[in-house]
Amino acid sequence: MSNKDKNQNLYKQAKKIIPGGVMLFSKRPENHLPDKWPTYYKKAKGAYVWDLNNNKYLDMYFGVGQSLLGYANSSIDTAVNKSNKLGNITSLNSFYEVKLAKKLVQIHKWAGFVKFAKTGGEASAIGTRIARSISGNEKVAICGYHGWHDWYLAANLKSKKNLNTHLLKGLETIGVPKSLKNTISSFRMNYFNDLKKIKKIKRLAAIIMEVQREKEPNLKFLKEIRSFCNQKKIILIFDECTSGFRETYGGIHKNYNITPDIALFGKCLGNGYPITAILGKKKYLNKASKSFISSTFWTENSGFVAALKTLEIMKKKKTYKKVKIIGKKIKSIWKKLASKYTLPIEIYGLDSIPSFKILSKDSAKYKTFITQEMLKNRILATNTIYISIAHKNEYLKEYTKILDKIFLKIKYCEENKLSINKILKSKVSTSDFNRLTG
Repeated sequence: MSNKDKNQNLYKQAKKIIPGGVMLFSKRPENHLPDKWPTYYKKAKGAYVWDLNNNKYLDMYFGVGQSLLGYANSSIDTAVNKSNKLGNITSLNSFYEVKLAKKLVQIHKWAGFVKFAKTGGEASAIGTRIARSISGNEKVAICGYHGWHDWYLAANLKSKKNLNTHLLKGLETIGVPKSLKNTISSFRMNYFNDLKKIKKIKRLAAIIMEVQREKEPNLKFLKEIRSFCNQKKIILIFDECTSGFRETYGGIHKNYNITPDIALFGKCLGNGYPITAILGKKKYLNKASKSFISSTFWTENSGFVAALKTLEIMKKKKTYKKVKIIGKKIKSIWKKLASKYTLPIEIYGLDSIPSFKILSKDSAKYKTFITQEMLKNRILATNTIYISIAHKNEYLKEYTKILDKIFLKIKYCEENKLSINKILKSKVSTSDFNRLTG
């Protein structure tokens, strides 16, 4: 590593003063290309990112899905900047929060109230609190990833293996109150028997789940969940912080015609500006109002303004249709290249968040190698892409051209004509989240 590498030098400093080095686990450079990933940006626009060394990269990873309309969208930035000049947080409330609440209820006819926050973890904590307020019970069943809070990590208090197929293997529960043990249980997507086996099921306050992540849910399974919640008077929460507004103008649950009691939205709702929303049925408004849920920065103006402009653009341009089309093209590219080089491959995920895995004992090494070779060609890439409408056809062609050469080398490795250990110039990337819904 060069002493002039501002990215790596700054990350070395960061690890000395910031626990974990960064704020978001999935943005750790060790997850992508240890000691070589750029780590920091100084500018972003459209589908491009510039690092601290002034290298310009085509972003074929796109963070964790927050910028569906592309980085630094001019219309959204203009609206936010105009609003900020008039003040962002004052003694009074932003009228935009009422406008946004009305818009979200209009989009989701089943909903009757809205609470706002800034992060997905906050949204899931709020949704869970409201559910417990409604039912008077405490236990919660989970299916999917719902954040870092105590209530969620409590699933691992009984056994560190409870979240193994869900988040990280052996995830530590340091700092999580042991009194929360046995309050959270997990179940797998499409395995209704998992749910039935959870002890003291009658005392469940809520079931919180991602509707879809890697693999498509079985409609019968979703109907069974909805019916089960109705029978047991359990609050059904759909966590759509990631999937929301990516495949429909609203939640992906619209595709299955299954209505939750509470739904959570975030990430691309503000196209990069922090804003999350918790929607609930109107009959639960009174209980939701009585639970103390409050934070200063939930009242700041820019998130509401950004979300309103984002929704306007999404509706006008039907962006949820566009990103699905782009995602299908990406999946087709992977499939064709894998076939061309006879590489066994698994392609999965929403069309708007496609992923792939080369089925080999060296799968993790190949994933890291792909990132390494893409980076040489000024492309940020891994095995997952959070599709944005900024991903133009010309960018896909550039990406495909480089990936073709990489797949050829991987083929040679599989045939023992090359050694992945010799051509890989980095440590193997660490595992990112393994979704329970996958």
